[in-house]
Amino acid sequence: MLINTAGGITGGDQIDWSAEVSAGGKLVVTTQACERSYRSTGDTALVRAKLHVGAGAHLDWLPQETILFAGSKLSRTLDITLEPAATLTAIEAVLLGRDAMGEEARDAMFSDNWRIYRGDRLLHAEATRLTGDGSERDGLSLLHGSRAFASILHVATNADMANIVFDRLRLQHTGKDMIAASANGERLVIRAMAPTGLALRRLIVPTLLELTGAGDLPRLWHL
Repeated sequence: MLINTAGGITGGDQIDWSAEVSAGGKLVVTTQACERSYRSTGDTALVRAKLHVGAGAHLDWLPQETILFAGSKLSRTLDITLEPAATLTAIEAVLLGRDAMGEEARDAMFSDNWRIYRGDRLLHAEATRLTGDGSERDGLSLLHGSRAFASILHVATNADMANIVFDRLRLQHTGKDMIAASANGERLVIRAMAPTGLALRRLIVPTLLELTGAGDLPRLWHL
C-alpha cells in the first residue's frame, strides 16, 4: 500500500516509488486513495516509479485514479524491468476534476511516460500528454468529451497467452462501451474512456479481474 502523507501533490513536489519482486514471487501494489494533483503557481510536480520483477514473478501495479485539479501540473514516469518469464498487469487512470463538484480541470497540464523492458530490451513505450488545449478534450479521435480515462498494460509470458486473455476480454464489453484492446506479441494494451470516474471503474474493474495475478483486486478497488 503506497501512502502519500501529504494528501496530494502540487508544483515542486517530487515523489519516487520503487519496488522489487523476487524470482517466482507475486506482488500487488496499490494506493490508499486517489492521488490528487493540485493547482500549481509555478513548477511541475514529479512522480516517478521504478519497479523490477524477477524471473517467473508477477506484479500487479494498481494505483487508484489520479485526480487532476484546475491549474495542476504533473509529470509522471513508470519504469519497469521484467526478467525472463515475468508477467505484469499495470494501470494508470486519470480523472479530470471531481465528479461531485462538476469540475472539468480543462487547463490541467499532464504528462505520463511508460517504459517497460524485458531484460535489456525495450518491450513497451508510450506517452500521454495534456496541454490544456480544448481540442484534446473534445476531439473525436482523442477524449471526445470524456472526463475519465485509463491505460492498462498486461504482459504475458508469450504471444499465445496474450491472445487467450484477449479473447476472454472481447466477450465482456458491448459495442457501446468506450473500451478497446489490442494484442501484439506478449503485450495486451487496453484503453478506456468514460464521462465520470464511477463509469470508468465499472468498465475497468471486470478487465482487471481477468488480468490480476492475485485472483482478486485490493478491497479499495471494489465498488
